[in-house]
Amino acid sequence: MAEVIIVKNEEEAGEIYGRCVADLIKAKPDAVLGLATGSSPLAAYQALAKIVHEEHIDVSKVRGFALDEYLGLPLTHPESYHSTIHRTVVEPLGLDPTKVHVPGDVLNGAPLEDGDKIAAAGPAYDAAIEAAGGIDVQILGIGTDGHIGFNEPGSSLASGTRVKTLAEQTRIDNARFFDNDIKQVPTHCITQGIGTVLKARHLVLLAFGSGKAEAIEETVEGGVSAFCPASALQLHPHATIIIDEEAASRLRHKDYYRYAFAHKPAWQGI
Repeated sequence: MAEVIIVKNEEEAGEIYGRCVADLIKAKPDAVLGLATGSSPLAAYQALAKIVHEEHIDVSKVRGFALDEYLGLPLTHPESYHSTIHRTVVEPLGLDPTKVHVPGDVLNGAPLEDGDKIAAAGPAYDAAIEAAGGIDVQILGIGTDGHIGFNEPGSSLASGTRVKTLAEQTRIDNARFFDNDIKQVPTHCITQGIGTVLKARHLVLLAFGSGKAEAIEETVEGGVSAFCPASALQLHPHATIIIDEEAASRLRHKDYYRYAFAHKPAWQGI
C-alpha cells in the first residue's frame, strides 16, 4: 500500500516534497519531474523553489511533463495549464522552459473538431515521456470524486494519454479559476492516463481539507476501482500520500500511519 504521511498543514507537506525533489536533482541533475496544476501542489512548488535558491542547486538540465491540459484554450490564456505551469513552476524554480512540456502544447488551442491532430497528441506525449527516460517523481492532486489528472471516475486503470470529457463536478470545482463562471470552463481536456501515471518511479499525492476526506478514504482504504481513479496508487510500488488532519479524518488506520512515519529510518526518505 501507499505510505501515508499526516501533516499539520500544506506548508509542512510542501517541505517534505521539496526536500525529496531537491535531493533527487542533486543526485540526478537531469531528473524528470511530473507536474500538476491546481491548488494542492502550490506550497510544494514554493518549498522546492526556496530550497533550490538557498542551496544553489543547478536545475538547468531538469525536465518536466505536466499531467493535463484543457482543450480549446489558447496557450496564452492565463488558465491554460501551459501558462499555469510556467507561472507556478518554471519561473519560480528557474527551469529551462524548452525542457518543460504540457500535453496541449502541440495543439495550441486546436478545436475539438480537429480529430486527427488531437487524437495523435496523446500517443506522441507518452512517447516523449518514454524518450526522456520516464518520470522520476510525479506530483498529484486529487479531486473530490477521486480523480487524478483529469481521469474521471470510470477511467481505465491501463489508460494512456488521451482526450477526456470533464465531469460536471470537476468543472464546478475548477470554476474558481474562471471567475466562478462554469460556462468559461472547457468541457474537454487531454490528460495523462492512469497507466501513464503508474509508470512514474515515485508518486506523491497531496490533499488538504475535509472536502477531500471521502476521496482519500476510498483511495487509501477502499478497493482498487476505476470509480475512484486515485485508488490505482495502491498498485504502485512507491507511492506517498501526504495529507492534513482534515483530509485524514475518515481513515480508520490513521494512528498506525502516524506511528509508522514517526518510526521510519531517516535514510529511507519518502
